[in-house]
Amino acid sequence: MSEEKSPFVVSADWLESRLSEHHIRVVDASWYLPAQNRNGRAEYEAGHIPGAVFFDQDEIADKTTGLPHSVPTPEAFAEAVGALGLADDDTMVVYDGPGLFSAPRVWWLLRIMGARHVLLLDGGLDGWKREGRPLETGTTTLAPATFTPDYRAEAVTSFEAMRTIVSEGAVQIADARGPGRFFGTEAEPRPGMRSGHMPGALNLPAGSFASEGRLKPLGDLKALITEAGIDLDRPVVTSCGSGVTAAIITLALHSLGHTDNTLYDGSWSEWGSRSDTPVTTEPTQTKNG
Repeated sequence: MSEEKSPFVVSADWLESRLSEHHIRVVDASWYLPAQNRNGRAEYEAGHIPGAVFFDQDEIADKTTGLPHSVPTPEAFAEAVGALGLADDDTMVVYDGPGLFSAPRVWWLLRIMGARHVLLLDGGLDGWKREGRPLETGTTTLAPATFTPDYRAEAVTSFEAMRTIVSEGAVQIADARGPGRFFGTEAEPRPGMRSGHMPGALNLPAGSFASEGRLKPLGDLKALITEAGIDLDRPVVTSCGSGVTAAIITLALHSLGHTDNTLYDGSWSEWGSRSDTPVTTEPTQTKNG
């Protein structure tokens, strides 16, 4: 397998050597499920990479949908990230605690909203701490900046579009949830949701894309995706529990040069909580078996 890494990932050495550069902005995007028993903001305040601002994924969101951390309007997003001190032409390095969990969602959000240079820190904050690198406590406040949005609405799949995709089968569906939830042998963590998956969906568990918090090399990513049954010459829509870890698959696809993909923002929080959507627990048959 090739050891070549994603062009969107940078090492801790790379970032630490550039922390003083004026165009570098560091973004802590840590967010956790209740079962993980971690608090992103509390951990940020207890110790974060020097100069990092905290991106609250539950606050910088459209709260009118009734779904968790939905994509906000471009105007609301621009106002919020501008207040954090982020400009659309900054070089932004996004990280989370474990290294590859919630940060790809903010990487994706920044990109679809018009940010031009967005990268991810390999190994995350946990790796940074293990290596004894510098930390700051409290809250970092940067001077407000201007973020001019250039929203790529076509990168986001709506519920109605997802319903069409499921019924027609022309677009491949990659589901990042674990196999237990995907095949209906484990209950969903949110109440009122059915277990299982959309008919035609393929299971690509988000945790399989990283090793010790670091995104796997390109050769490994390609093998994971193709062995799951995804054809990289065809369009893909990514999904997960609530639209966060789906972005890990999106990151892997873009790292491999696959750009014909979207993210279903409502994900299983929307699909699985409705009574009028088809759900199955049977494996999807592909040409790979």
